[in-house]
Amino acid sequence: MTKAQVDPADVNVWLAERDEPAPLSLRPRLADAVRAANPGGTLGELLCDASERLLAKLLTEGCDDRDAAPDLLTADALLTYAFEASAESEAETAQTIEMRAGRAMSRVAALGVEK
Repeated sequence: MTKAQVDPADVNVWLAERDEPAPLSLRPRLADAVRAANPGGTLGELLCDASERLLAKLLTEGCDDRDAAPDLLTADALLTYAFEASAESEAETAQTIEMRAGRAMSRVAALGVEK
């Protein structure tokens, strides 16, 4: 997928075509999070954004009980998929993936401080 082609429908197809797709119980949550993400950018960027937005929402609304577990798992899965997508992309280099990882870690860490 190129930068101009990435939209939520494409992402959901990519997720469904994984060798080991997400558990059925997480798929609707993944789709919802992807729809809430900023469109555009690479597939990895969109998935990172979806994860970050979901985690920010959870931290704002509270995620300190078991009811939040499926959404926390979804945020984790989205970030994992973001790096899978980047690793599979011919347009991504080890350097760009490393930079994205550093930015993602910084943004996720900042979410906990902003709470």
